[in-house]
Amino acid sequence: MVLTIQEKKERQRIYKKKYLEKNREKIKEYRKKYYENNREKIITTYKKYYENNKEKESERKKKYNQTPNGIKSKTISSWKKYGLQDENISALYDQYLNVTNCDECNVEFGKIGDGTNTWKCMDHCHKTGAFRNFLCNKCNLKRG
Repeated sequence: MVLTIQEKKERQRIYKKKYLEKNREKIKEYRKKYYENNREKIITTYKKYYENNKEKESERKKKYNQTPNGIKSKTISSWKKYGLQDENISALYDQYLNVTNCDECNVEFGKIGDGTNTWKCMDHCHKTGAFRNFLCNKCNLKRG
């Protein structure tokens, strides 16, 4: 029985997928060692690629930042930048998406720039970095 090119490609894809699943840790360790041994070369290659493809990469980044994953990444990064420390920050983000009212004054959240000053804020302790709750901007400012 002779296989078509498509059938061969499909078999290869399935084989690679099984191999990667079976050897995940081994591959991860190999890649880590490779990066450690070739760090400068890899960084130089990435920089050179970026310099030659600035417009393309800028456009790709703009598109990504508009996707749900891009928005999530940007939001979580800003939380971390402002000092939030939480084990399960992804679950916290899911909660953030679902909450509709301020935990303190129960006002419905507005949008930035709508003149109500009631957009959604993540409140946390600035000393410990622990999450407290989601507040409107007014209540967050009152808390300090």
